[in-house]
Amino acid sequence: MKVLLLKDAKEDDCGQDPYIRELGLYGLEATLIPVLSFEFLSLPSFSEKLSHPEGYGGLIFTSPRAVEAVELCLEKDSKTEAWKHSLREKWNAKSVYVVGKATASLVNKIGLDTEGANCGNAEKLAEYICSRESPALPLLFPCGTVKGEILPKMLKDRGIPMESITVYQKVPHPGIQVNLNSYYSKQGVPASITFFSPSGLTYSLKHIQELSGDKIDQIKFAAIGPSTARALTTQGLPVSCMAESPTPLALAKGLQLALQGPRC
Repeated sequence: MKVLLLKDAKEDDCGQDPYIRELGLYGLEATLIPVLSFEFLSLPSFSEKLSHPEGYGGLIFTSPRAVEAVELCLEKDSKTEAWKHSLREKWNAKSVYVVGKATASLVNKIGLDTEGANCGNAEKLAEYICSRESPALPLLFPCGTVKGEILPKMLKDRGIPMESITVYQKVPHPGIQVNLNSYYSKQGVPASITFFSPSGLTYSLKHIQELSGDKIDQIKFAAIGPSTARALTTQGLPVSCMAESPTPLALAKGLQLALQGPRC
C-alpha cells in the first residue's frame, strides 16, 4: 500500500531514511517529498548568548533546526575549539531539555547531555520542565518564527523564566508542486498522506487538493503531533491517525490501524 510522507529524507547509520524502513516492515511503500526549507536568522546574537552560559539556567530544543543553528554559530564564529574546551562543559553543567529522540540525537552529537527526550511534544516537555526544580536564571530557547505558544505559556504560568530567540524561519520548498505532480502522475492517489508540521500542511494542501480531486475523500490523513492534527481539523480534514510520538514506529503503528479500519 502506497503512502506519502511530506518530509525531507534523512539517512541513518544504515544509509536509509528510518521512516521508509519502518513503514516498509509494516507493508507500507512510503515516498518522501520535502515541503519545507529553512532560513537561519539572528545567528550573531544567538552565538553571543551561547558564549555566556553563566547567564542561563539551561537550554530548550524543540526542533532539529534549532540544533543546526548552534552548529552554524560554532562554524561561522570559529568557536568550535572554545566549545570543545570550555563552553560545552559549562552548558552540560545545566539542564538541556529536548523534544523527541531525533532532536536529542543531534544535541548529543554536539556534545550535550539531554533531558526529556521521551517527551513526544512541547506540551509534555513543558510539564516535565515544570516538574523539575525551577532555575533562578532563564532557560534559553532557540526557536522558529512560527512556534507553539503552549510551552512558553506553561513555563510563564509556573514562574519559570525563559528567554526565546528566533533562529530560523520556515519557507516553502521550491520543488513542492513539481514533486507532487510527479508523484501523482506515476503513483496515483496515495492511500495515506502524513503531515509533519502545520507549516508543511499550509504549503502543500492546495496542491494536494487539486491533484486528488474527488478522490481526496479516500485518503487517510495522518499527523505527527497534536498541533499538526489541530491544523488538519481547522482545514476541515479528518484526522485518521495522530502518531503518539514523533517516531517512525509510532507512525507505522498508527497508519496500520488507520488503513485497516475507518478511523483510529
